[in-house]
Amino acid sequence: MPTKSARGAAPVEHDVVDLLLLDWRRERPDLDASAMAVVGRILHLGRLLETGAGEYLHESGISYTELDVLATLRRSGAPYRLTPTTLRKSVLLTSGAMTACLNRLETRGLIVRNLEASDRRSLAAALTARGIKLIDQAIGVRFRQASQVVSGLSAAERTELARLLRKLRLQLRA
Repeated sequence: MPTKSARGAAPVEHDVVDLLLLDWRRERPDLDASAMAVVGRILHLGRLLETGAGEYLHESGISYTELDVLATLRRSGAPYRLTPTTLRKSVLLTSGAMTACLNRLETRGLIVRNLEASDRRSLAAALTARGIKLIDQAIGVRFRQASQVVSGLSAAERTELARLLRKLRLQLRA
């Protein structure tokens, strides 16, 4: 629902977070909802971006989580091998979710798992040639989709947004 801007220039678009904030101002004017203007949008954008990436990746035959695991292995460099603990820290999956994902990827021949030399209790995951081929194709798709998402921002806006998001992320230190 566009409205005129304060100067009477181009209309200002309202999003779902604007509506949420208006509701809270009406119902609880005592609350400072300004942080939700940022946090609410980040949460909403995260869901939209992950859904969009998943739709783009559908043709590659992998889910967003599987892409994340395969990409982590690929960007680790040759021999494209990591322990489940290292992978889990990079992609933020629970132990059970990581095991299930690795099982799916192994069943499809995209990774192999072998005993880790330094810890005989751990099975390290490594990309197969088929896995490398798939992730190289899928990551190209993913990067193109990401470029399309931010195409409405200038280079300076992208840089500033990335700087601000990094600042916020570092403040959270999870």
